[in-house]
Amino acid sequence: MFTLSNSLSFIRAPLALLFLQSSPFWRLLAICLAMITDSIDGYVARRSRSTSRFGAILDPTMDKFFVYFALAVFLYEGKLEIWQATAMLSRDFFLCLYGLFMVVLGRWKTVVFRAIRWGKVTTALQFIVLLGLVYDVAFAWYIYLAFVIMGWFAFLELLQGVKKGFHYGHSA
Repeated sequence: MFTLSNSLSFIRAPLALLFLQSSPFWRLLAICLAMITDSIDGYVARRSRSTSRFGAILDPTMDKFFVYFALAVFLYEGKLEIWQATAMLSRDFFLCLYGLFMVVLGRWKTVVFRAIRWGKVTTALQFIVLLGLVYDVAFAWYIYLAFVIMGWFAFLELLQGVKKGFHYGHSA
């Protein structure tokens, strides 16, 4: 449970608290460190042969915690509208929908957690938007539409994994 890779994932929780500082420096530092730890924790786990179901759940959970916390701060500060935050989180809606689908099929206990392409792209774009919001960049509406589309594609990729028997969230 307490491996280097899991520690790298856990770091994102206290990093999110840096958003309580209104200083762009601290927020940029938090985002950059979150991006770095997100990009290397899985690599470290595979390299050290310390992959685990716990780590596979912890990594995306810490990503979500970091992004949700930052979005909540930006909403509170008025730098983001509710529809924009909702669009940014639409992938998670589709992941929940997929989870319900697996429960209905009775296959939720056999779900194997692995990253999927659209999940990685969505997380990367979320971090880019967070970086822009630190500097009050106003993103066009179609950037937020892209989050909804990527969420839908993630859902379809997961459903395809059920058929093929591999990918993030598939039934083994």
